[in-house]
Amino acid sequence: MNKETEPQLQIELKEEVAAGTYANLAIMTHSTSEFIIDFVSVMPGMPKANVQSRIVMTPENAKRLAFALQDNILKFEHHFGTIRMPEEAQAGGDTFIPSIDDFKGDA
Repeated sequence: MNKETEPQLQIELKEEVAAGTYANLAIMTHSTSEFIIDFVSVMPGMPKANVQSRIVMTPENAKRLAFALQDNILKFEHHFGTIRMPEEAQAGGDTFIPSIDDFKGDA
């Protein structure tokens, strides 16, 4: 089958999904066969945060996602400038947003 006769994948974006869901934290875990990414919305002063969406993918697709994300970050920074990380803000004397590397959640 050559490219001219290959069927095109039709992707549908439903209205209820199109607006997106806000998340400011991603928690990732994996097994030998899958990666699980929980997208969480953490609100200041709230003792509990809710998982907004869970994505389960194969290791191969997780690696493709990592490459695509890196490529898009590079394109973004080329167009809009370097994305500053909280650690850089602390060194520069700006307001520091603490890391949540030790965050533990029940998923």
